[in-house]
Amino acid sequence: MSNNILFVFEGSSTEVQIIENLNKFFINENLNVHCIYGGEIYQIFKQIKDDEDLDTFNLLKERSSENEAILAEYTRNDFAEIYLFFDYDGHSIIADDEKLKELLDFFNEETEKGKLYISYPMVEALKHISDCDSFKDSTIECKQNIKYKKVVSEEAIKELIDFTKYDFNIWNNLIIVHLRKMNYICNNSYELPKTLISQLEIFTNQLERYIVPGNKVSILSSFPPFIHDYYGNKNTIAKLKI
Repeated sequence: MSNNILFVFEGSSTEVQIIENLNKFFINENLNVHCIYGGEIYQIFKQIKDDEDLDTFNLLKERSSENEAILAEYTRNDFAEIYLFFDYDGHSIIADDEKLKELLDFFNEETEKGKLYISYPMVEALKHISDCDSFKDSTIECKQNIKYKKVVSEEAIKELIDFTKYDFNIWNNLIIVHLRKMNYICNNSYELPKTLISQLEIFTNQLERYIVPGNKVSILSSFPPFIHDYYGNKNTIAKLKI
């Protein structure tokens, strides 16, 4: 089995900073991590869905000269897993809740088309914590452009602002609170989950509990749920200092 894994982001360097830092503490088991930009997830989905022979890896490789340079020496067989990280970004003119269900159902296997992870509302959700005790109930408007990055910079705990400075203790605490939040969203219990929770299950509960009734999302990062899936529930809990 190849020890290369591919991370695909919409187009911001922020996610790369997060993965490179996270890799130092939680995914550093002789893995070669490669990061590329995928652009607009709905377009990627449309192209692959319209052509059943089209491979996610080759589509993304040809999507930009930068991707071609990063992946020049590789083929799909060189990568054991593909993970895609995108924002919910509900205020975007291309956002579509019904289509997102389809996306999560389609991109649900990392060893095939790839596995999709969603941050609510955006990647900055990882650090949007002003107080760990109140994080359980933290929500944010998701259907209007509220300048979310500015909101986070004003409200987040200062030590969380710079992703590049996270150490093990910060990651440990962030993973714990986001996994508790994930479990609360899906099971109404603000404690560490006892089983894996799918991205589709998270979105369905976001939709039913927050998006439809209030045009809000419950703030949640995609990265702790990824760690939870990657190692499994038991092994993830074992890695954490609780």
